[in-house]
Amino acid sequence: MADDAGGNPLAPVLEAVRGAGWTTTTLSLSGVTDKAAFMERCARDLALPDWFGRNWDALADCLTDLSWAPPARGRLLVVSGWQAYAEEAPGEWRIAQEVFDSAVEHWRGAEDDEARLEIVLALGPADTERGGH
Repeated sequence: MADDAGGNPLAPVLEAVRGAGWTTTTLSLSGVTDKAAFMERCARDLALPDWFGRNWDALADCLTDLSWAPPARGRLLVVSGWQAYAEEAPGEWRIAQEVFDSAVEHWRGAEDDEARLEIVLALGPADTERGGH
């Protein structure tokens, strides 16, 4: 797909999502090969609260209770650079996907239609731009 916005093929999508009042965040997993590094990257890139316990349950809690995050109409989380982690730690990656899926389903079932969370996996080898928390 051609990209005419700064070399990032997701730039037009991110711009449209932001234009709809959603926040966008990129979780870059480039260089991540184990659970400890995955949790550290989540803490950093998602700006998780200090109480984040760096385990699967704590990640699930943070993604289903967003009271720690600034208010937003909706949130799009783009996970990039995940392929090496999926290959190096397939069991952990399956758990991460389950946590992501559960969080998305939680917000789809919420009564407040504007408090949505969607998570997408970027398929390209390059990381998407950071920012827009």
